[in-house]
Amino acid sequence: MSGGQAGAATPPDAVEVIRSRRVVLPDGERPAAVHVVDGRITAVTAPGEVPSGVAVTDLGDLVLMPGVVDTHVHVNEPGRTEWEGFASATRAAAAGGVTTIIDMPLNSIPPTTSLDALAAKRAAAEGRVAVDVGFWGGIIGADARRLDDLAALHDAGVFGFKAFLAPSGVEEFPHVSLDVLAAASRHTARMDALTVVHAESPSVLAEAPEAAGRTFTSWLRSRPPAAEKAAVASLAALTASTGARLHVLHLAAAQALDDVVSAREAGLPMTVETCPHYLTFTAEEVPDGATVFKCAPPIRERANLDRLWDGLAAGLFAGVVTDHSPATPALKSVETGDFGTAWGGIASVQLGLAAVWTQARRRGHGLVDVVRWMCSGPADLVGLGTSGLGTSGLGTGGAGSVPNGTKGRIAVGADADLVIFDPDATFVVEPSLLHHRHPLTPYAGRTLDGLVLATYLRGRRADGDRPARGRLLAR
Repeated sequence: MSGGQAGAATPPDAVEVIRSRRVVLPDGERPAAVHVVDGRITAVTAPGEVPSGVAVTDLGDLVLMPGVVDTHVHVNEPGRTEWEGFASATRAAAAGGVTTIIDMPLNSIPPTTSLDALAAKRAAAEGRVAVDVGFWGGIIGADARRLDDLAALHDAGVFGFKAFLAPSGVEEFPHVSLDVLAAASRHTARMDALTVVHAESPSVLAEAPEAAGRTFTSWLRSRPPAAEKAAVASLAALTASTGARLHVLHLAAAQALDDVVSAREAGLPMTVETCPHYLTFTAEEVPDGATVFKCAPPIRERANLDRLWDGLAAGLFAGVVTDHSPATPALKSVETGDFGTAWGGIASVQLGLAAVWTQARRRGHGLVDVVRWMCSGPADLVGLGTSGLGTSGLGTGGAGSVPNGTKGRIAVGADADLVIFDPDATFVVEPSLLHHRHPLTPYAGRTLDGLVLATYLRGRRADGDRPARGRLLAR
């Protein structure tokens, strides 16, 4: 699902100048040449403006786009490496055009809620990652020690803090009440740290019927849209009272977007994301016993999917990220097909770009939109973006300077994290070709549009059987 040919030649291991008639830039798609020195983009020029003697990779009509930034990935190492690990997760990411991931603080053991836990996670990842990796911290309590841990983790460079309003599914990462989240949010607001929240109301969930059996409707009824809407409304109020930057994770219920719009109109610092599976699948199409479709919140009905796409078109989402959350076949209850016992999570870091492009093009969106949703938007959310710089004039090489390690755009000063993409190619998802640890996926057998032909991390190939060239990032 990656690799292959770029035009008539195999893409090189490293690039100095790479040009195409279709380069996705911050201000649109057009012919350009991207110049790379020491892993950075030093100029973006007209295609013919290349110094003599410089190696040029010419892509013709293939697309050159920035690497995808996936800020919602569960790697699970250390502690649950039988589910997933840094080597396998980042190989899958690179194969799918993802050049940066931010790892969630669970389901690893220990969870990333202390400096010692962060050190253990970094040690597990060091030298084994195919793409760049950053880390989220976790909020699991609001006593003085826990609040001190937040400050220490923030100083150590985590990209923000995750909390659950409903049970997480693992005992070492308990959910928090709104009162506890409020106390933590006042703390994160003083640090100007981002707080990201799994937003389902536990009181609404408690009133819903329990999931059991092989029918997906059982799982769907157990996690009603009202649980998301109530939680998002509470987070909007919390943002207003604390001033904290709160971000709603993996929104599935489109009706909750009304509260996001109200918060935005009130000038509140609240943002929201959604995921490829919510933009691809519908509840009506999930077969009985197909627990590979189980996630929380659940995939909802066709009308809901259409409203999510309307929200994307209206600019309501900060990004589209995968919530890559693999598990073993036993935990997914593959043999029994019981939605009540199956682990909730969809593994798709390798397929997210193609899945979103497949649906986007059919709804009249272009690659500029997809890059905004999956590259620059998530990068900006976590402070890795090059917002406001752009390319400033083909032929001049652009202008301005950017901080070290910038992501999400083809812009002067940014990391040369690049993807060669054939938007017109199609492929059938074959699980055996997936690189994450357990090849379980609801996309199996599905035809997707868009093929990643090569992924570059700081100007050097990152996909395929190559050395692990990723770095560990700090905020």
